[in-house]
Amino acid sequence: MGRTLIVGFCNGGLSFDVRAIDSETWGKIVSGVSTIVEFCGVRFRSVKLEDAVDWFCSAATRGWRGHVHLLNAYSLVQADADPDYLASVGGEAINLPDGKPIAVLSRWWTARLYQVRGPDFFERTLDLGRSSGLTHFFLGSSEETLDKLTRSVTARYPGLSIVGTYSPPYRAMSSAEILDQDRQISDSGAHIVWVGLGTPKQDIEVARLASSVGVAAAAVGAAFDFSAGTKPRAPRWMHLLGIEWIFRLLSEPRRLWRRYLIGNPRFLLLAYRNYRKVSA
Repeated sequence: MGRTLIVGFCNGGLSFDVRAIDSETWGKIVSGVSTIVEFCGVRFRSVKLEDAVDWFCSAATRGWRGHVHLLNAYSLVQADADPDYLASVGGEAINLPDGKPIAVLSRWWTARLYQVRGPDFFERTLDLGRSSGLTHFFLGSSEETLDKLTRSVTARYPGLSIVGTYSPPYRAMSSAEILDQDRQISDSGAHIVWVGLGTPKQDIEVARLASSVGVAAAAVGAAFDFSAGTKPRAPRWMHLLGIEWIFRLLSEPRRLWRRYLIGNPRFLLLAYRNYRKVSA
């Protein structure tokens, strides 16, 4: 069966008009317009932020059913240690490097990856998606944060359509609760489900949602808190230097000390092993 892909320019980046497309076909198209780079056992898409936002908006508008992951150093450590997590970011997953260290190290011994920060990807998609009538569902965090998030983004992006939010319990959900959550998402008619449950839970969940509910789902970590204003963002100069993790560690030491003080050395060891492998 023939397939049509119209490539144009939108806001300085590539825009894709994708018609009647399933996740497998979309994966092939993304492969054709962006380089696939394997880094530390995970396949990433080498695409700039503006282009990533453009094609995600276009795909979601046309009913794409798939999952997007914004991965950092901690994510790769988890993928190396947990086969279930690795499976969630494998296959047809669209993986983008949220972490600066991944983007920098990739240039040294594989191929160039561009950093696509989760909070920026989230907000720019909300903004750009207004022109095509994209609808959004927020899954994760607390009810208070979701309320602040909804009020914040709708005030800053007039015309933005938020069709539902859900704050799941912090414990393991029962089968009945999962069915109820999925029913709310399905009934909302959302084009995109944004998931902020923390790593690794959110990445496993977006892969499940794409398959079980049939939606475009993206795992965006702390983007909910940043956009809601419930947690401070690091200064821009720290982003540019790739040391945002220091700001986050100082902001939440009790919650994040293990991720950064233990996880970062494990990531460097993993990256070194990857370097030795590709250099052999």
